[in-house]
Amino acid sequence: MVLSLPEIKKEKKLPVVLSKQEVWQMLSGCKLLKHKILIGILYGCGLRCMEVRNLRLCDLDFDRKQLKVVQGKGKKDRYLPLSEHLIRGLKKYIEAEKPEDYLFGMPREGRAGGEFDSRYSQRGVQWAVKQASKTANILKEVSVHTLRHSFATHLLEDGMDILSIKNLLGHESIDTTLIYLQIAQLSTQKLFSPLDTLFSEFGKK
Repeated sequence: MVLSLPEIKKEKKLPVVLSKQEVWQMLSGCKLLKHKILIGILYGCGLRCMEVRNLRLCDLDFDRKQLKVVQGKGKKDRYLPLSEHLIRGLKKYIEAEKPEDYLFGMPREGRAGGEFDSRYSQRGVQWAVKQASKTANILKEVSVHTLRHSFATHLLEDGMDILSIKNLLGHESIDTTLIYLQIAQLSTQKLFSPLDTLFSEFGKK
């Protein structure tokens, strides 16, 4: 006799997504140019934390307006479009900070011996995002991945098709990307409260 235990259902939680206004507040509130460019790339390209840490100067192609993600999740490369606004900011940042290899590198001075990992630390990236959301007075729980979720949702709302978004995110399966259909406020299926129609019908009387 085989006993079958009941399957424990996993909680299905939707990701936290920022409004465009909230993203703008985060960018506007950054005191350091480095943090502004970091958040601009995380949101503007939808990168994972490890992917932004691994970015090298040679991965930027300003002429073709592209950024190359080398060996992202699943050991896959992919290209992402670079915004004109981000290119201007990147040029300014590179001229000011003069990174040598990694785009967001740490100075090597005072490091003696051994292989020093000059990349911006994971904790440093996370701190910069948290600090920017705090300065912007955002009450939502904001993480690095929140900017990635916002990237995908806003693209969908701006009219990009779900398959193109899947490729930009570097998802293995389209099923992973489909979750954004439950979050995005699409013009063809925008949800609303009955209070809106109630006030539009009776509020002006």
